[in-house]
Amino acid sequence: MTRRSPGEDEDTVSEGRALLAMGALALMWGSSFFWIKIGLNAFSPTQLVLVRLVLGAAVLMALCLAQRHRLPAGRRLWAHLAVAALFHNAVPFLLFAIGEQTVNSGVTGVLNATTPLWALAVALVWGLERRPGRAQLGGLLLGFAGVLLIFAPWSATGLVSWGALAILAASASYGFVMVYEGRFLADAGASPIALAGAQMLTASGFLLLVMPVAGTTPIRLEPGALAAVAVLGVFSTGIAFALNYRLIAAQGAVATSTVGYLLPVVSVLLGTLLLDEALSPRVVAGMVVVLVGVALSRRRPAPVAVPAAAEPHAPAR
Repeated sequence: MTRRSPGEDEDTVSEGRALLAMGALALMWGSSFFWIKIGLNAFSPTQLVLVRLVLGAAVLMALCLAQRHRLPAGRRLWAHLAVAALFHNAVPFLLFAIGEQTVNSGVTGVLNATTPLWALAVALVWGLERRPGRAQLGGLLLGFAGVLLIFAPWSATGLVSWGALAILAASASYGFVMVYEGRFLADAGASPIALAGAQMLTASGFLLLVMPVAGTTPIRLEPGALAAVAVLGVFSTGIAFALNYRLIAAQGAVATSTVGYLLPVVSVLLGTLLLDEALSPRVVAGMVVVLVGVALSRRRPAPVAVPAAAEPHAPAR
């Protein structure tokens, strides 16, 4: 019998914990569309998003206090945070809530899976992604072909509607802001949790500005819907963001990003099993095509080997 070393045992335990954490993150983020659907029974979209952001910000700020993280400083940094708060929180959260008034939560999760495709498209347009490989371009085209299959504008049963377009716009907003944050906030020199907390506080301020216009609908005191929004804000927003940053620090951004493949699966299962949402074979096929496209779009072309004789000489120091 082969004996395992203590180091191997520790690696196995840490890997197991990472897998559990990734599963928990997939469940919290994937279930957010389920909670939104239930929460809309009590709140208007604007009210729901404001409560979600305030609760999420409260969780993150409490973690900042407990871990003694300082809020970021500097006008330029806060300007970038304002852009991130608008396009990572306020706008997409609101668009998802508006869209789910008419679109199933499972379909919402499927359309949200297009976020990496939008991010790649934005990076290409912005000139930040140089020399994309054939797999990336093929994945981009395949992913958007999957979206077209889901929408099916040629069919009477297609999903072309303002609600579905709002959800797709929310995913595009995520894609844009992922590239923006990578360029302007990745090396901000502040704690990621502090950045996220400041970002959500700013997004809450944006929603407060909208409340007098779009948030005056009376709230229905339905216990299930109130509990759903509480779970959405505390777990699917605040704790999920904090857990995501911990996983990135422990496992790396690439490994953590694989959680994205599980989100549509979680949202579809919850919607089908608990909300009796029906998914047509066309939508399921579109989801598969989108996920394959996303997987291909994340492949990086192999680096071209440079012969030793052709390598440039290092400059004299």
